[in-house]
Amino acid sequence: MRFIKIHPSDNVAVALEDLKAGENAGVVLREDIGRGHKFALRAVAAGEDIIKYGMPIGTAGTDIAPGEKVHTHNIRTRLDGVLEYQYHPDLSGAPCNGRKDFFLGYRRADGRVGIRNNLWIVPTVGCVNALAENLAKAINRKLPDGTVERAVALPHPYGCSQLGADHALTRKILADFVRHPNAGGVLVVGLGCENNTIGEFRKEVGAHDEKRVRFMVAQDETDEFETGMRLLEELIENARNDRREKIPVSELVVGLKCGGSDGLSGITANALVGRFSDRLTASGGTTILSEVPEMFGAETLLMNRCASPEVFEKCVKMINGFKNYFTRYGQTIYENPSPGNKAGGISTLEDKSLGCTQKGGSGTVVDVLEMGDTVKIRGLNLLNGPGNDMVATTLLSAAGAHLVLFTTGRGTPFGGVVPTLKIASNTSLAQKKTHWIDFNAGRLVESGTDAGAVDEEFFRLILDTASGRPAQNEKHAFEEIAIFKDGVTL
Repeated sequence: MRFIKIHPSDNVAVALEDLKAGENAGVVLREDIGRGHKFALRAVAAGEDIIKYGMPIGTAGTDIAPGEKVHTHNIRTRLDGVLEYQYHPDLSGAPCNGRKDFFLGYRRADGRVGIRNNLWIVPTVGCVNALAENLAKAINRKLPDGTVERAVALPHPYGCSQLGADHALTRKILADFVRHPNAGGVLVVGLGCENNTIGEFRKEVGAHDEKRVRFMVAQDETDEFETGMRLLEELIENARNDRREKIPVSELVVGLKCGGSDGLSGITANALVGRFSDRLTASGGTTILSEVPEMFGAETLLMNRCASPEVFEKCVKMINGFKNYFTRYGQTIYENPSPGNKAGGISTLEDKSLGCTQKGGSGTVVDVLEMGDTVKIRGLNLLNGPGNDMVATTLLSAAGAHLVLFTTGRGTPFGGVVPTLKIASNTSLAQKKTHWIDFNAGRLVESGTDAGAVDEEFFRLILDTASGRPAQNEKHAFEEIAIFKDGVTL
């Protein structure tokens, strides 16, 4: 298979490999078509909708002949500003009859489950980032053989000189990480004079396992490094008897993310993740779909899958709220896709969104979360937040994701502080960047591939990762957080 017409009503097809002018691809190609790029299957008049995935991804900016390339030079977005939406529920695609699968995880004192037993060092303010990183390096050199796997610092530039909602969100997200079950122990490091004081931050953290969390104010210590090491050693001692046990897959929480998409992302990697999401939620588990700007143009597909009018209204508020965020800064809502996306064959934001939302499968949307919220209802959740790789992955992790599935057609070394499995949309990327990529979804469009077997292999990789198999980002210490900011810095 060298090209694909995704939906019967599409008037474009997508090249699955580089095609040459003069080739017959259902129509005679008038020009070279790169992998992931589109070409017209019939004549399309100026102003007529371009149809891909069975949905409009824009309108023709000029008359387009059969076999002609369809891309940014001759297609225009249909997107506009804030819209009114009507709820037309369609839950017919919701999966059911999930199977009973298990992974090996850590049962915490509060009943929640973690898939790692790491030490996290959480700075309340950017001023102590280097201290947190130095403590992580030093304690990693001293870690005894046992169940505590490794220490990871979570540096960030905030926690002081922030006002209002920005400051509140920083505290909320950092508190989410303190309570996150992937951490067998957490050392919270403050400076002492920052806005985000340890005293106020402890209130944000709220109820927590006292054996699992320690707090230190650097200005109060004669030697803050020595004190920090002592506290970390106490945390190691408290976690030394933690053991993995058999956990039903219904307790697994997985974040869904894409970055550096290409024209194959919506056909291979995102579709694969969508089928995984359906299987996990049908088994009682939880997935979280974020990246609101990459829902624009496909949002009604998600809205009509909302479980109730109340969830629908929360979804509308999320979508229009993010559009207002764009316009508040004088930006157009369709300032996307990125240059890398365009080079990979994505032409408009609708084109990108219809591919991106495939990661949510066909399941019912059970809840919509604000930034900093944590999952409360099992099933497919939507999470407010931007498309930026680092910020979105941070928000997904803070929301309670044990791991993140990160699809990509261009590749990135980035990873969050939870295992971040990179799924390549094309085989050439998977073969070139073996130290970045965890799974090759590009096989799904190669001749002779058993799609069912690929799905099963992918599901087993995720269970193995939840049971302790390190993701590539963990092997190479690609672990970062980035906190969303929208306001004044003093």
